[in-house]
Amino acid sequence: MSDVLVLIGPGLAADEALLGEIAEREFVSLGVRGVITRVRDPDDVRARTRRRHPGSGGGQGERHNSAGHAVVILPGPGELRTLMAEPLGPVTWLDIWRADGVEVAEDATHLHGRGLAGLRWAVRHAVHRIRHPHVRIPYGPHRDQWGHLYLPSARDAGPARAVPEGGAPSGAAPKDGPASAAAEPGALSGVGAGSTRAVPEGDVPSGDPSPAGDVGSAIPVAEGDAASGEHGVPLLPRRRAAVLGVRAGEVAGGPSPVVVLVHGGYWRSVWAADLMEALCADLTARGFAVWNLEYRRPDLHGWDATTADVAAGMEALTRLDAPLDLGRLAVAGHSAGGQLALRAAADGAGVALAVSLAGVLDLVEGDRRWVGTGAVAAALGVTTWDDLPERERSTAERVYGGASPLVRVPIKVRQLIVQGSGDDLDLVDFGRRYARAAANAGDEVTYLEMVGDHFAVIDPRTPIWEATAHAIAEALH
Repeated sequence: MSDVLVLIGPGLAADEALLGEIAEREFVSLGVRGVITRVRDPDDVRARTRRRHPGSGGGQGERHNSAGHAVVILPGPGELRTLMAEPLGPVTWLDIWRADGVEVAEDATHLHGRGLAGLRWAVRHAVHRIRHPHVRIPYGPHRDQWGHLYLPSARDAGPARAVPEGGAPSGAAPKDGPASAAAEPGALSGVGAGSTRAVPEGDVPSGDPSPAGDVGSAIPVAEGDAASGEHGVPLLPRRRAAVLGVRAGEVAGGPSPVVVLVHGGYWRSVWAADLMEALCADLTARGFAVWNLEYRRPDLHGWDATTADVAAGMEALTRLDAPLDLGRLAVAGHSAGGQLALRAAADGAGVALAVSLAGVLDLVEGDRRWVGTGAVAAALGVTTWDDLPERERSTAERVYGGASPLVRVPIKVRQLIVQGSGDDLDLVDFGRRYARAAANAGDEVTYLEMVGDHFAVIDPRTPIWEATAHAIAEALH
């Protein structure tokens, strides 16, 4: 049996050979065997997913997930969509077009709006869920108000450490030769073997330790016990729940330093917390606890909801009964998330370190230069004030003044500004000018610019991320 099964629904308007090429590259990169195959109807999907997740629909799906196989389904426009809310196990549903508001089963996830490239992210996410134990914890009632908490295992816990030089980065493919996957009915020609080593049926593909708790399960909030934070967002219960079955003091070396990750995507809802999952795995292996934060994006919910969610999501950490050393807390954001991370630090999030990874740090110039095809004004709900009538300028100045990190300096928090030299030149400019302005205002700032594009800064295999991880470890030592 393959490690990853990609199911293509009828009527999907996409070249099958190209889908196969995309999937094959991810199989090889991740070191897994995979098959991509067409399915006829809902019964065909049920039969295939139940072979992989025999507990689906019977209350056993979460338990089987920890030793199961990854499934990605591209339902297309037809009747397969009726299955999306059905409990089929830890399935990753992928729509290549934008599909807001789709409801999926509790243990499933839905990615959408990223075109065919979304298949890469879906395969990565599906494999990550199997390999890396974590728990999903809501900090509010909306389906986008949650975080994934990762704790280092006993073998990794303790002071944050760097991966030894020459060691394989987390997420990198093993170096063995390719192995063939068993063919499945309907498999597309030329697609099947990705990777590197065979995995016995029922084993965790990565060799990682078994999870200490259910992957993707939420900590329940006791009735009448929910707290409401200062941002108006319900938080976790005051009766602090244990996370992943591990309590403080039960991990070698005591509580771990914590890194909060805030994803980017130009503040648009088609991008989500899965963007940061490779860093979750890498940082956990280095001895950090990681809180991968999801939040409501402003294209659907408005700017105030986004900023309130980031603040409330960080505040929720204080309510977890987990081995977390919140005296050694960092927040790191990528792209638009870099802006949100520095904004949170400036607003008093109580972090020891704020990290921008290719962040959008000058929103005034970002709007003027139309970065992200108008992403700044679309997110904030207002353009810069250059061409606004006098009566509207004060509103724009207030919104940009609160949101733009460059306007907020000094933020009086230690900062690490990371930028790939091969990124969008405007982002390189923003990073350099921000670091200079923050230092001139009296902030303690380290500026790190190395070879890399926009995504190199969140790829554990790159030198720029290795340097970033070392700098975070040194700051939180």
